[in-house]
Order: sequence, then structure tokens, then C-alpha cells
Amino acid sequence: MNWNAWIRQIHRWLSIAFTVVVAAIFISLGIGVEPTQWIYFMPLIPLALLTFSGLYMFVLPYAARWRSARRVGAQGRT
Repeated sequence: MNWNAWIRQIHRWLSIAFTVVVAAIFISLGIGVEPTQWIYFMPLIPLALLTFSGLYMFVLPYAARWRSARRVGAQGRT
């Protein structure tokens, strides 16, 4: 598996973890259990990692286009 496929797979699993944590918080609030304060910060961990992996995947096509344009430009000069 190449690097991009690993990032995509990690991004998928992080999104599942984020969804489960947020759903668990809402379910606990719905049944009347008041979670401790640090529980509300738990979704921030996968959310931060999702941000980085999402930004990487967002920039990927632009970086590939930039690299291919540089490669074509360098070949035209020789």
C-alpha cells in the first residue's frame, strides 16, 4: 500500500472514531448521565488528526499538478 492509501485509510478510521466519541457523548447526555469535563475534549484529538490528514488530501492534487508542470518545464529547457 502506498503512502496516499495509508493516509486515506487512517482518515477513514479517524472519522469513525470521531463519530463514535461524539455519539457517545450525546447518548450519555440523553440518558441523563453527566460526563466529566474532560470527556468533552475527547473529540478534539481525532478532529485535529482529521484536520491534518484532510488538508494533506486536499493539497495532493494541487501538488501533483505543480510537480508535473515543473517536470514539463524542466524537460522543455534541455
